[in-house]
Amino acid sequence: MTSADVVEAHRAAGRQFRAAGVQGFVREAGSGETVLCMHGVPASCFLYRKVLDELEGRGLRGVAFDLPGLGLAARLEDFDYTWTGLGAYCAAAVDALAIDRFHLVVHDIGGPVGFELARIMPERIRSLTILNTIIDVADFKRPWSMEPFARRGVGELYLRALSKPAFRLLMTLQGVDDRSTVANDDLDAYVDLLKHRDGGRAFLKIMRGFERTNLKQEQYRAVVASDAYPVQVIWGDRDPALKLAVHGEIARRAAGLEMVHRLPAKHFLQEDQAPAVAELIARFVTAEGALADERSAQAAPPPRGE
Repeated sequence: MTSADVVEAHRAAGRQFRAAGVQGFVREAGSGETVLCMHGVPASCFLYRKVLDELEGRGLRGVAFDLPGLGLAARLEDFDYTWTGLGAYCAAAVDALAIDRFHLVVHDIGGPVGFELARIMPERIRSLTILNTIIDVADFKRPWSMEPFARRGVGELYLRALSKPAFRLLMTLQGVDDRSTVANDDLDAYVDLLKHRDGGRAFLKIMRGFERTNLKQEQYRAVVASDAYPVQVIWGDRDPALKLAVHGEIARRAAGLEMVHRLPAKHFLQEDQAPAVAELIARFVTAEGALADERSAQAAPPPRGE
């Protein structure tokens, strides 16, 4: 199998849809309560293919769609590729996919984008699971592997030089701890999906659209600290880019939690820790659902005749 075969199998496993006038792509698996998984860069919903299957095996409906400019989604020239613009698209996508209430999972810059989504429709969030991401964005510095993409001219050259062997090395260094869990063709598919149709020009716009302001940081902290839904933090504790001791600790404190669920993984823990990630999500969803049902029963008026 080649990376082109992997991409075609990925395409066949999902479907296209339209939201806010933008052609999108979504993968879904299972039934039951909906778990919406948000990806970051340089990824797409392909990142969650294993997690979706694991969620299905635990009686949940896993959903992941591509952000515009990435994967198999449209790559419009005049789209707003800031976190604000991507978040607004996600809200439209949730409506287009007829998703009512859902459990939200965020990762990488899918964190800020997912926080934008939660700001738009907080009443539809049933729980929030935070994977290796950023909350304190005001002073955030991109890791060395991503910073060149944000620089005009340099980014275009860097992207052009990003060969499949170079990406495999990058993923070995920063992305995947147990390389035996992901085939070379799968890693090569990331590059195919990154450069799909436009050579990666829209991806560069995303990298240059980071809204690293104090206002956004305050807004994202408010989303994570909200008492409207429960929050948990799961972290690949070997991530050299978004370190547990720094970014994971920020997430823990922002959510007011006593602990972080640590997994032996680097940044892309969905690749080599998919069963563990899905299990922690399923336990959280089940526990919080039972608690919510109990609260609802206690709040409900007694039946007639009592």
